[in-house]
Amino acid sequence: MIHFLANPARFMRIGARLLPWCWALAALGMGAGLWFALVVSPADYQQGDSVRIMYIHVPSAWMALAVYSLIALVSAMALVWKHPLGFLIGRAAAPLGTGFTVICLVTGALWGQTSWGTWWVWDARLTSVLILFFLYLGYMALGSAFDDADRGNRAAALLAMVGFVNIPIIKFSVDWWSTLHQPASVLRMGGSAIHPSMLTPLVLMALGFVAYFLALLVLRVRAEIAGRKVAALMMAGAMGGAGEFHDN
Repeated sequence: MIHFLANPARFMRIGARLLPWCWALAALGMGAGLWFALVVSPADYQQGDSVRIMYIHVPSAWMALAVYSLIALVSAMALVWKHPLGFLIGRAAAPLGTGFTVICLVTGALWGQTSWGTWWVWDARLTSVLILFFLYLGYMALGSAFDDADRGNRAAALLAMVGFVNIPIIKFSVDWWSTLHQPASVLRMGGSAIHPSMLTPLVLMALGFVAYFLALLVLRVRAEIAGRKVAALMMAGAMGGAGEFHDN
């Protein structure tokens, strides 16, 4: 499957077919999710209406981890199997993952203020998510730090693969250390501990976020490929012009 999608032209054909479905699923998922979250889902008996922040905070946290995992995967694909599309997908996905991480941190601070009485604490979960944010920034900075694009891509890919160790730390930090966060209540052994009235909007919002990310990813990869083609044409034109100059 990796080798099948590694061809840029094939990837773009598949992406073009999926794009309208992704937009439709994103609109449907987030629209229905917001309706259930704001109208149908009840207020929490302890947190009141502030629990509704969960329907943005939790899916954005899932996406922050998932997007970085994707970047690490395509980085390995690009380094090991020499598929340049992996670099393009990583570069296209990084700003989107950064955005999800920012949303996670901001909504977490808002939720923490209402639930814990503080905007921030240096516990394991919050600190590791903040490290994830800096990993995203480092990945994007390294990718643009070299005059040679290939060197920048390789350096960024190595950082993404090394930084992947932070993903399980984020996931299991509430089990390994004492934190203010509650243990996993959705993805856990024995099934979800969340009532269906709250789980439904959470799942709908998560599906909407995934579809929205995929739609933007296809558009950004398309832009990356177009940018590469323009750069190649400009380089070819410049070399052709130089050749004519020397002939004269």
